[in-house]
Amino acid sequence: RGRAWGASSMWRAGLCALLLSLNVCSSGSSTSCEECLLIHPSCSWCSQQDFGSGRTLTSRCDVKENLLRRGCDVDMMESPSSKLSILGNRPLSSKGSESSMSDVVQMMPQRIAVSLRPGDPQWFELQVRQVEDYPVDLYYLMDLSLSMKDDLDTIRNLGTKLAQEMGQLTSNFRLGFGSFVDKNMSPFSYTAPKYQENPCSGYKPFPNCVPTFGFRNILSLTERVDRFNEEVQKQMVSRNRDAPEGGFDAILQAAVCKEDVGWRKEAYHLLVFATDDVPHLALDGRLGGLVTPHDGQCHLDEKGEYSASTRMDYPSLALLGEKLAENNIFLIFAVTKRLYVIYKNLTVLIPGTTVEILDQDSKNVIQLIVAAYNNIRSKVELSVSDLPDDVGLSFTATCQDGKPLPGLRKCGDMKIGDTVSFNVSVEARGCPGDADHTFTIKPVGFRDRLEVFVDYRCDCGCSRTAQVNSSVCSSIGTYHCGTCACEPGYLGARCECQEGDASGSSLSACRQAEGRQVCSGRGECSCNQCLCYESEFGKIYGSFCECDDFSCPRHKGVLCSGHGECHCGECKCHAGFIGDNCNCSTETSSCLSDDGQMCSGRGSCVCGRCVCSEPGAFGDTCDKCPTCPDACATKRECVECRLFDSGRLADNQTCQRRCKDEIITVKTLGNNDPGAVLCLYKTEDDCVMKFSYSEHDSGLSVLTVLEEPGHVGGGPEALTVLLAVVGSILLVGLLLLAIWKLIITVHDRREFARFQNARSRARYEMASNPLYKHPVSTHFVETDFDVLGKSFNGGVH
Repeated sequence: RGRAWGASSMWRAGLCALLLSLNVCSSGSSTSCEECLLIHPSCSWCSQQDFGSGRTLTSRCDVKENLLRRGCDVDMMESPSSKLSILGNRPLSSKGSESSMSDVVQMMPQRIAVSLRPGDPQWFELQVRQVEDYPVDLYYLMDLSLSMKDDLDTIRNLGTKLAQEMGQLTSNFRLGFGSFVDKNMSPFSYTAPKYQENPCSGYKPFPNCVPTFGFRNILSLTERVDRFNEEVQKQMVSRNRDAPEGGFDAILQAAVCKEDVGWRKEAYHLLVFATDDVPHLALDGRLGGLVTPHDGQCHLDEKGEYSASTRMDYPSLALLGEKLAENNIFLIFAVTKRLYVIYKNLTVLIPGTTVEILDQDSKNVIQLIVAAYNNIRSKVELSVSDLPDDVGLSFTATCQDGKPLPGLRKCGDMKIGDTVSFNVSVEARGCPGDADHTFTIKPVGFRDRLEVFVDYRCDCGCSRTAQVNSSVCSSIGTYHCGTCACEPGYLGARCECQEGDASGSSLSACRQAEGRQVCSGRGECSCNQCLCYESEFGKIYGSFCECDDFSCPRHKGVLCSGHGECHCGECKCHAGFIGDNCNCSTETSSCLSDDGQMCSGRGSCVCGRCVCSEPGAFGDTCDKCPTCPDACATKRECVECRLFDSGRLADNQTCQRRCKDEIITVKTLGNNDPGAVLCLYKTEDDCVMKFSYSEHDSGLSVLTVLEEPGHVGGGPEALTVLLAVVGSILLVGLLLLAIWKLIITVHDRREFARFQNARSRARYEMASNPLYKHPVSTHFVETDFDVLGKSFNGGVH
């Protein structure tokens, strides 16, 4: 808390410094205390008589620090601030069955009062808890047209089974039953005399049925579930002519006929609407000559039938949503798969509604209701009613993770008993003619609500002591809050001048700077001050007529986009909008995807809309992206929990909420859709599951899944793979060495054989041997014996 206070003090100091530099307060057009208070919540007015130079009246309006520095007493300052007081703050209950239901509290506080000065917001915290074991009223509204015959046979014992399932969620459960077909008039139904008693007359597949009716309250809400079974057993289907049904007539009557249906104030109201076709909407009744709009009232006769079916048109979506919210009713559309997208679009237009896919014969209706109930109780969303036009609200949600989410007014994935909080800022944008207002904040579908009483602090206390014909005003004006309101024809701070009295010396006081035009060229100088011209475009004001309220940026031709006020050429945006022309919304709730991520984690929220940054991502919340790396992994979880009741979401209540894609099972997976992405994953039992993911032009995601996963053998162990790889490398190496050795051996043997062959061919003889040289004999003849003997011996050598 100390850190928060320190941060707040620093913020205020920074704001004051900014205001001192911009001088927003003194540069405005305020000529009275009330006008000064409207400029900015930091502006104060000095009502001290002798304050200021008297040259301009706007000098009395300034930030408090400037007024003090210029000599204004604190007691003579008018600077009201916004205040808040809590009138009712009963603590939250922990369990619905611990006390009488009228004492159960799921929201606190219950009543507050705020006094608002324009531009000065007030914050308060609002807490909501989903109380355990809270009573439930469930009204089953069924289409009894001929196409629903097999569904009627399926639900004949619905009451007992449903009570058993809901008994695990609440100990206080009541069940009711109603039915509808359509307006019994042309062109909606068969009106020939032979069809009045039996509209199925001549229809060979089913020749007998009851007369057409609009809506019939068959069984009011009761704890006796056996009565539900008994009444359903008695029912027979009827027949109408066109495909659309009169279901919206029935929904409205079931919502507003509280006494006939038996809705309890202290219970959750669930209205299950089961049908296999589209509804008629407002203005369809004109086809039958019904031009009277629906009045939103209850029109059940003593038999419990809708008596105004052929007198008034079908209700509009706006009227339907208003009455459902007014009576705290959660509407659950239980429709067949082909109608899912149509009714899903309707839930956007009717707050507090959900849509679930109903099997062709309604065999999954119990699971559908339980899932819808868990989905409803897993989220809290705030709604606001009767909010005045000049009051702005902004929300910051703090859900289970404790992280503040600015701009968000809802929390999801809650468990029974969880508590969430919302910080709410309330700010007045102006001062209305009537003094007080009251508006309501409540969680959708809850009976608990917070009443906010608003009054405005736009008046100055000094105005209550005004003096008519005061001597301070030369006896020709009214003195209040330090200023004079002169009689017609008189001007000046003390009414000392008459109109038309001007002199050259007074013109310098009417120039913003030397060389500038007198009164900026948009007014006349009179009695040392500027009188600004009137303009057909807006108001010209300022000490030198330098400001106006029409020269600000526009968006699509609208000044400040309609979300701000033009002040001296600059847009002052209302709460929840930013930008030069206030065209950028700070609301981020529209950017949240079903899993709670901002733009599904694939983009950023800019001006209340998602700008997708991930290549291939599209959709309002960037939730559609078949080519994203995580697309297959995300859709795999939905395939597992929807088809095989396995995976991470199998036991999670968010499976039905997050996994709304259409899932088609096939025996073989073809390539008919070129834009489809093939996804594969391995299941726990070592099977390969294949499915394709594609996006249709309608915006619906379609998953085409193989009915049976493909079986594969057990994968080899890591050591086996490692040994196989190493062995393969060694084997290849040895094989290469053997080949190399073989090549070298063959080459050497071939060369040796060549040498042997050459050696065998060589036959050297003495005569042809080049190394051999014959000896040479030399003979000498001497007479001396000794000489002859020496010669002979030499010859021998």
